[in-house]
Amino acid sequence: MFSHVMLGADDIPAAKRFYDATIQALGGPEGTIEEIGRIVYEHAGSRFVVRTPLNGEPATGANGATLGFLAHSPEEVDAWHAAGVAAGGTDIEDPPGLRNATGGRVLYLAYLRDPAGNKLCGFYRVS
Repeated sequence: MFSHVMLGADDIPAAKRFYDATIQALGGPEGTIEEIGRIVYEHAGSRFVVRTPLNGEPATGANGATLGFLAHSPEEVDAWHAAGVAAGGTDIEDPPGLRNATGGRVLYLAYLRDPAGNKLCGFYRVS
């Protein structure tokens, strides 16, 4: 359904440290900073981009928005979360763990804010 996701950041080096750590914890590659200054991550057919806002305004976390990163196990979610905290992210909400979702689904989730304040989720569907 999505071709790519782009988030804003004012501090590109801090964003690269954070996203390199969290994306590599999920088995993805280190990001590449393109000539125009944006960071690009490509993995499993998806593209994730971080850049300073085009309008020149400060980057802000979108109120009510969460970007989920798919993991292959609860352990990978935990590694994603730990890497994010170690790389300048902020632990938010409940600790990483199981959550009961609608329709009888069971999820293993962890939440962080990146250095720019964007809300992120490490996501694994248990059942």
